[in-house]
Parts: sequence; structure tokens; C-alpha cells
Amino acid sequence: MALLERTSGSRGTGTGPGASPTGRSRRSLAARRERRERRWSPGPDLDRQRPSRSLLVALGLASATLMTLDLTAGGAALDPVRGVVADVVGPAEAGATALVSPVLAVPDFFRTHSSLREEVAALEEENTALRAELGSAAFQRNRLAAYDELTATAEDLGYSLVPSRVVGWGPAQSFSSTVTIDAGTDAGVQPDMTVVSGAGLVGRVVSAGRTTATVLLIIDPASTVGARIGDTLDMGFLTGRGVVGDEGRLDLELVDRTAVPARADSVVTWGSDGGAPYVSGVPIGRVTRVYSSLRETSQRVVVDPYVDFGSLDVVGVVVPTGTTSDRALVGPDGELSDEPGGGEQ
Repeated sequence: MALLERTSGSRGTGTGPGASPTGRSRRSLAARRERRERRWSPGPDLDRQRPSRSLLVALGLASATLMTLDLTAGGAALDPVRGVVADVVGPAEAGATALVSPVLAVPDFFRTHSSLREEVAALEEENTALRAELGSAAFQRNRLAAYDELTATAEDLGYSLVPSRVVGWGPAQSFSSTVTIDAGTDAGVQPDMTVVSGAGLVGRVVSAGRTTATVLLIIDPASTVGARIGDTLDMGFLTGRGVVGDEGRLDLELVDRTAVPARADSVVTWGSDGGAPYVSGVPIGRVTRVYSSLRETSQRVVVDPYVDFGSLDVVGVVVPTGTTSDRALVGPDGELSDEPGGGEQ
């Protein structure tokens, strides 16, 4: 009886050694299906991570509520929230800006650097021009003053002058102390004409070309000028020593060997026949020393010239009034003629 029950139980469950092949196949199919479902199913973790529909609905309602409150209150309702977010996010934004700004500024740097170089180059060019202008300002000022003095000299002497400039220094025609001026026969300059500056007598013209002329200076040893003491009118002959500068002096030998001029007396030209080569009354210098010679019973007077021959620039050649010239002349009244030419009057 027991044997029958065991046999019956084994057949009923299909687990015993005598189970039928059909039962085993069904179990095998069921196991494979279960494994396949486990393999392709999302699993319990993914189900837990997926938000539920109720949560999405709640978030949507909350967002709509906040937007409604913000619009209704003019933005004041969310100010506290914005402040908190700003406190949290602000430092991060500042840090990101600090990191990114140098990179973003690279193009501007190159553009700015290029413009700065152009500005620096323009400023340097302007600075150079200003330096040149400043450097020539003193020269132009001195030359203008020399022209003013020359017009005053023409007025004092009562003669017309051809204004000119010294353009060369050197010996010419066996003379050792000469200068070249930029006025010649086209300007009305002829040999044996008196040359003056704003300070006094310079010399005489010894030769003239069309555009230039050579002037023998009174400091040359070969130069002799008839002169007189301005205060006593004592006459004499003035010669040069060929020296320029502080040691450049003139020697005056008086006709009256007994005359003794005083120190600082003025010396002027006494003039030549027809005003050639020297017109009268042109200042020459002042007396600095008087030497007496007992053996020759004569006086040797040392004269310090008014003209600084080492810095000659603007000079004037004395010409007759109405002289035809290629440039404007300084008239006897000290006025500059309006245009060159002139012509005989």
C-alpha cells in the first residue's frame, strides 16, 4: 500500500525519478522564460529611479504657482529666493568670469596693443617736431632781432640798405678775414660799398658776383678805415689785428699825436669821398686803452669793436636811394619796401 502511494505521488508531481518527459520539458521552458524576462526587464532599480506621474504633476503645479505669484507681486515675491540663489551662484560665476576673462580679452589685447603702438609712434613724431621747432626758436628769434636792429641802423644813418646774410667765412683775394654774403649785383651790390650790421661797421665789399659778394672785415690787418673820436672829432686811421673773439681789437693811430682820448670814447667812420668805400658816421667801437710813446711822441689807441665778428649773420650793404634790387630794401626811414625792384627815382 505504501509503495502504491509513493508511486502515485511521484507521478502526480512529476518530480520523482519516474517523472514523464513532458513534465520536464515544461519546467525547462518555464525556467528559460523566467531567465529571459529577468534579462530584458528594467529591474527594480530603474523602476525606483523613474519619477512618478504624481511627482511631475506636482512640480508643474508648483512652477505655475510661483510664476503666477511673481507676476502678480511684480517680482517681489521671489526676491528672497533670488537673493539666496545669488549668494550661492554668485561666487561661482565670479570665479568662472575670472578664469574666462583673460582668454576673451586676447583679441582685444592685440587690437589695443596695435593702436597703442600707432599712438606712441604719432606722439614720438610730434615730439620730434616740437623739439626741432624749439631748437630753432632761439635762432629765429635772434635773426628777427638782427633784422630789427638793421632797420634801426638804416634809420639812424639815413641810408638805404640791402639786407643779406653771411653764408661763408674764409680768405678771398689774398685777404685773410673775409665773409661771403648772399647778395650780389642783382641786388644792387657793387665793390667799395659799406657793410654794416645792427651793432656797427662790418667792412667793405671787395668783389661782387650776380648773387654773392665778398666782404673784407675791418679786423683784417690789410684793412684801413678812416675814423674819428666821436667826442673830440680827432681823426686817425684804424687797422685790424686779424683776431676774432674776446682778443679781437683794433688799433687807432691819431693824426694829432698829442691828442689823448678818454677811455670809453666812441669811434665812428669819418667817411670817404662819395661814400666809397665807407660812409660817414657809422659806429665802429669804443676806446679801451691809450698807449703813449715818448720816443715817437705819439698815442696808440686800442678800440674794442661793437660788432661780434664771430657770430655775424644779418648784415646790410649801404646803397644809394632808388637802387634797383632783386629784393626788398630797407629805406632811410627804416621801413622795408613793399616789393623788390625799386628802380631809379
